[in-house]
Order: sequence, then structure tokens, then C-alpha cells
Amino acid sequence: MVWNFPGGGVKENETPEQGCVREVKEETGYDVQTTKLLHEENFKYTYVAEIMDEELFLDREKEYNKDILETAWVDLCNFDSFDSFTNPLLQLYLNEIELKNG
Repeated sequence: MVWNFPGGGVKENETPEQGCVREVKEETGYDVQTTKLLHEENFKYTYVAEIMDEELFLDREKEYNKDILETAWVDLCNFDSFDSFTNPLLQLYLNEIELKNG
């Protein structure tokens, strides 16, 4: 099984940040606040976000979640567990953390 980050499209009249917050809520149940734009390319945005409250929950009754097999916390250092789109973004995030922590 491979993993990726929550994500999806930005709706009309929605900023990329608002789209991020909505997608994370829909796919994980978490209320989040974006803290940093990590990467942007071709109108695709990746944010670092802080969980504000709630607990991990996948609402399988929602049509937009039908293609999600599972939600879980996964060890970020197990790079083989992430898909080819997510892995480079994960590397960017881990590099940011390393630079920040010295």
C-alpha cells in the first residue's frame, strides 16, 4: 500500500489555502490552519498545516471519499510507503524541518 497527503482541487471563489483546509477536513476529519506554503507548481499548492482539533475520521458516506481506502498516521521516514508524487514533497518538508532545527 502507498500513501499520499490529503488533497484535491480548489473550488470556485476559494483560495488555495481555503481549499487545503476544506480538503483536509473532508478526507481526515481534522480542522487545520495552514502555516506555510511548502511548494507551488502549475497551480498545485502544498501547505504545511497545524491540526487545531478533532480526531482522525474518514466519512465513507460522502461520495468524494469513495476512492480513499484508509486514513492513518504513517512514519514519514519510510519513503517507500509514499507515492511518486508525495515522496518529493515529503522530502521538501523534511528538509525544511532539518533546516529549522539546525
